[in-house]
Amino acid sequence: MMKIDLNCDLGESFGAYTIGQDEEMMKYVDSVNIACGFHAGDPVVMMKTVEQALSHGLKIGAHPGLPDLQGFGRRSMALNPQEAYSLILYQVGALQAIVKAKGGTLSHVKPHGALYNMAAKDAELSQSIAKAVRDIDDSLILFGLSGSELTSAGNEAGLTVAHEVFADRTYQSDGSLTPRSLPNSVLHDADKVEEQVMRMVKRQEVVTASGEVISIQADTICLHGDNIEGVSLARRLKEKLS
Repeated sequence: MMKIDLNCDLGESFGAYTIGQDEEMMKYVDSVNIACGFHAGDPVVMMKTVEQALSHGLKIGAHPGLPDLQGFGRRSMALNPQEAYSLILYQVGALQAIVKAKGGTLSHVKPHGALYNMAAKDAELSQSIAKAVRDIDDSLILFGLSGSELTSAGNEAGLTVAHEVFADRTYQSDGSLTPRSLPNSVLHDADKVEEQVMRMVKRQEVVTASGEVISIQADTICLHGDNIEGVSLARRLKEKLS
């Protein structure tokens, strides 16, 4: 039987602000990527989200981002290798401590937003991220954009790598995600999302925004909890894939 992992970025509320539909999304996914306080989240939210994920029996991953709360970690920032390494170490270590305190085990690491997209194309940045993950725990799985510099760096570092694809995002001809600053970067039509996911899983390919068909490796599928249709899409995809 073919197996596929469904993951979702969660724990992105902080202080008085509630973002996403975490508890509902947890009913339909296999893995969660929990914000670590830099682009979103805070210690209390991190702990609550870990507790919820453990109660649902989900695999827990760290979702470290750039230190840009106002921009939700979606604005690029120049980082040297030491800064990138320390950034990952600091955030993953914080979530790992909470997971351990709650009796769980950290499963994977997935960079967030601009850091994720920068690493997809920047070999040096990806190597710093992969080194940090390996130095924390070489059994951690590194999530990266399918066929990207980040997955290559993970392989070179001796890590287990999960090539990630996106259910509700459109793609460019080089395999990168369409920037959110451009029109039609996010898919909202459930039929189109389902069609894209099934094609990625069954044929290992995706149709780009320009209509080109490119190859893609789908180990794990990302769903976004802050998508207004996130829960209904997750429910529909879980049923379809099952």
